[in-house]
Amino acid sequence: MRDLTEHLAQFFRLTETEREDLLPSGKQRRFDNRVGWARTALKKAGLLEIPREAYVRISPRGRELLAERPEKITDKLLMRYPEYLQYKGFDSQQNAEATSQTGAEPGASPKERLEFAFGELQRTLLGDILEKVKASTPAFFETLVVDLLSAMGYGGSRRDAARALGRSGDGGIDGEIKEDPLGLDMIYIQAKRYTTGNVPAAAVRDFVGALVGKNARKGVFITTSGFAADALKFADRVEGKRLVLIDGTTLAKLMVENGVGVAITDTLKIGKIDEDYFDQG
Repeated sequence: MRDLTEHLAQFFRLTETEREDLLPSGKQRRFDNRVGWARTALKKAGLLEIPREAYVRISPRGRELLAERPEKITDKLLMRYPEYLQYKGFDSQQNAEATSQTGAEPGASPKERLEFAFGELQRTLLGDILEKVKASTPAFFETLVVDLLSAMGYGGSRRDAARALGRSGDGGIDGEIKEDPLGLDMIYIQAKRYTTGNVPAAAVRDFVGALVGKNARKGVFITTSGFAADALKFADRVEGKRLVLIDGTTLAKLMVENGVGVAITDTLKIGKIDEDYFDQG
C-alpha cells in the first residue's frame, strides 16, 4: 500500500503541498486517507483481495470490471455488487440509488449526515475486526474470548477466566466461567473459529448434549462465522436451559462495545448553546 500510494500521487501529479495536506485532525495525510478508503470500498465490493497485511491484489471480479473499461469506478457503480450494498447498510440497489453520495437523504441535516458517516465508519471497523479474528490462531481466539468475557464482567478476575477457559475439548465444552465474581452460577462455553461456512445444527446439538452431561443450565456458543438456519431453530427449541448463540457479527460488535482489540483514534465533540448560561444575562 505504501508503494501504491506513492505511485498514485505521481500519477495524479500531486504537488508537495497537496501531498502533505493533512486531515483536520492533523493525524493523517488527506491523500493517504483517501487511498485507504478507496482500498476499503474496492475490497468490500470484492474487486480487491488482501493477501497479507498492507498488501492488495486485484481479484477475478476486479479484472472482469476492468475489462468493461468503465470511465470511472464510483460509489454508484459499486452498488451493483450485493456485498457492497450490505457493507453500506442498504437492503436493495433501489434503496441505495435513492440516497445521496454522502449517504444521507436529500435535505438531511448536518447531524444526520454525521450520524450516517459514523455508521459507515462503524460498519467498516466491524468488518475489519472480524477479518482479523478469522485470520488469528485458535490459541489467540481463545485469549480473545477470555478478554471479551472479562471485559463484560464475567469470570471474576481475568486470571480465573483464563484458567477456566483453558480446559479445551472437555466433552464438547471449551470451558466454564463464573457468571459473577462470587461464582453463584456457571456459564459453559463453546468457542469455534470458522473461516468459511456456518456452524451446523449438529455442532449446537453436541454442545447442548455436553451441557446435559454437566447438568448445566446456561451455555454460550461463540463463533466467527454464522449459524445454519436449522441450528438457530434447534437453539430456539431447547427447553430448561439458557442457550445464547453469538455469531461473528455480534462478536465484533461486542468487542467494539467493550473495547477489546479496538483503539480510539479520534474524538469529535459537538457543542450546543448553553441556554442556562445566557439566561443569566
